[in-house]
Amino acid sequence: MSGGNNAARGVLRLALLRADGIGQFAASRRSFLVSMAVLIAFPAAGCLLSLLSGEGLEALTALLGTLVGLLAPPVLSAQMARFWGREREWLRYAIAFNWTRWAMLLALLLALMLMAMLAAAGLTQSAAVAVGVFAVAAYGVVLDWFVARVGLRLDGWRAAGLVVVVNVGSALLFLGPRLLAGLPQGPAP
Repeated sequence: MSGGNNAARGVLRLALLRADGIGQFAASRRSFLVSMAVLIAFPAAGCLLSLLSGEGLEALTALLGTLVGLLAPPVLSAQMARFWGREREWLRYAIAFNWTRWAMLLALLLALMLMAMLAAAGLTQSAAVAVGVFAVAAYGVVLDWFVARVGLRLDGWRAAGLVVVVNVGSALLFLGPRLLAGLPQGPAP
């Protein structure tokens, strides 16, 4: 696919569920590394600030968990792409996936405005929050599905399968160690 290689335009087009947005991403290792660096920069900066404020191990643990959460989707999707014979399309897809995480921030801001409007209209705060969280989660699933469908040139069912594998796999990799750490230990020897 040809395109202008403009990530901002690509994010906007994909966020609006426009298939031509995928062509705005250059399929190169450098572009992938840039897309990952941008995702990692903010959590890393937060960890550094936390370390400087004396939080130490907790901050480092949070950063490592975040890194696992950010690295799991490209690893898992690469395996699925290979399984379906879509290795050639994977790099552009992975770059678009990374950049569209920023669209999710915009969706969150819109959901916060929706929650405020619902609360002002008389809905309880907990119900307004539930509606907002559901709206963001639903949009996130649809966006991920759409990016998988157009980026990897998959049919709708395979794109849905990829979204399930990536999200469930990432959640397990992110939460699994925390859940295991909370299990009761066996008797001491």
